Amino acid sequence: MIYLIELWESIRDFLSTGGDVLYVVMGALFLMWVLMVERYWFLTGVFPKLKKNIIENWEKRQDTTSWYAHKIRDAWISEADNKLNARILLIKTCVAICPLIGLLGTVTGMIAVFEVMAVQGTGNPRLMASGISMATIPTMAGMVAALSGMFFATRLEARVKRAKHKLIDSLPHH
Repeated sequence: MIYLIELWESIRDFLSTGGDVLYVVMGALFLMWVLMVERYWFLTGVFPKLKKNIIENWEKRQDTTSWYAHKIRDAWISEADNKLNARILLIKTCVAICPLIGLLGTVTGMIAVFEVMAVQGTGNPRLMASGISMATIPTMAGMVAALSGMFFATRLEARVKRAKHKLIDSLPHH
């Protein structure tokens, strides 16, 4: 329990050092990871049942060679592809927006530094240092968030493509 309290204290200190923009980075990071976990859950838990259902429906069909049968097959593949790719664009958007939010933190931190310099002059390095950390920490946090998301989003996208191709291969053209 003491470990959790100390962990919470360190997170709170980090957030206060980096400024309010870190809360926005944290929100974007949380949203991105919730969406990625949901997509992994869909790929491992829901999609295999959907794939099995599509394959069973295809195998039940009497006609698998006509133009109409191929259009039905294409429609089923398209529906499955839409379900597979749901929220992938939103995940990529979260990955792309994290560094931009970090740069917003850089701007607000530098404004704080210039504000201190205007009021106090350059004689108070401690106040300037807090503004500089408010400028650098959000940038670092945004980049780390984007890098972690980029790696897993790329892997997720590759798994989605693989799942679609396996579905296509499971529905033969007769």
